[in-house]
Amino acid sequence: MGEDKLMRFSVFLNARTMRPEDDRQLMKDLETHALRARDRGFSAIFLPDHHFNGYMPVASDSFLFAAYLAAKMPEMHFGFSVVSVPLHHPVRFVERINILDQLTDGKLLVGIGSGTTPEEMIGFGVTYKDAGAIADKNLALAEALWAKTMDSPAVEIANGPHHGRVLQRIAPAAYTPGHARLMPVAMKETSARRAAEHGWPAFIPAFTPPHIGGTEPFVHVKKFFDIYHAMLTAAGHPDETVAAALDWTTHTYQCVHVAESDEQAREELEVILRAYQAAVEREAEFNARAESNSENRKTDRTPNALSEDWIGTWCLYGSPETVIEHLRPYQELGIGNVLCGTTTGPLTEERLRLGNQTLDLLAQRVMPALAGPVLAGTALRD
Repeated sequence: MGEDKLMRFSVFLNARTMRPEDDRQLMKDLETHALRARDRGFSAIFLPDHHFNGYMPVASDSFLFAAYLAAKMPEMHFGFSVVSVPLHHPVRFVERINILDQLTDGKLLVGIGSGTTPEEMIGFGVTYKDAGAIADKNLALAEALWAKTMDSPAVEIANGPHHGRVLQRIAPAAYTPGHARLMPVAMKETSARRAAEHGWPAFIPAFTPPHIGGTEPFVHVKKFFDIYHAMLTAAGHPDETVAAALDWTTHTYQCVHVAESDEQAREELEVILRAYQAAVEREAEFNARAESNSENRKTDRTPNALSEDWIGTWCLYGSPETVIEHLRPYQELGIGNVLCGTTTGPLTEERLRLGNQTLDLLAQRVMPALAGPVLAGTALRD
């Protein structure tokens, strides 16, 4: 950990549509936005995993969209923030990861979590209260499947809605020795330890449940990073394994917006967040239906996106100079990758323009100060 450590910058595609007839345009616009990020020196494209609503319609199969983008951008890394593990049959989970691991030549980072939305859970036959246990067993089954050889005993699968018996092996084999890197969220002690003991990167959160928000995000980031870092360095890995894990250890901003001045950035941010909050409230009716019984009821609530608690935890905004000043402590702490949500909310033509503005200002005036010329790129492509 030190002041001279370079930071990576990656783009989180996290847009919404409000109508089914807008889904196709969103997919096309996200493709052009991702290509723009590639051309401006960003290191990776990350995708979420969501179903049944207008939040990233193409994220109903992010593996498929990542494969499509990887064919157009073979030099990029691709990641997931995050895969809702309980919703995936462990065989399909492992197969898709191995395919992408091969297609990207190992440039793959698979964020893993138990999911956050009861509406999505019930669509796959998973109850919200069981999601954590199903996720843990799915991950154990995935490791067994990755280790399976032609002549080893069958892997028996009986986990929530997921069942099966694998006799031979998973095909294709992984590109990465063992398998592609997974990325737990280093919030629970068990998740931080899983990442540390395997020598994997981790997502470092900016809040401590049950309160999903606040105005002192760095306090939480430092707490969770220090725990993960101590576990990682105590795990006995070679120095290069530790360095590779920290290089991609990630702090995420759901909404990043950069403008020429702090005043312009705040004004435009509030426009973005008003549209985002309207979309969230439209989805709330269906979430409420999913939470109609105790087995599917959430115990935490996210603040309104226009509140200072939400903005303080989930947003990075301001002039390039302000953004650099905000990120310096994170760089000095040792955060390796800043994941930037640049399309937050409904992806209108104006929203896309603002997202492209952010990409350009980050690349031209923020990344050279924090990522250096090697990572940020010495020239921008047209």
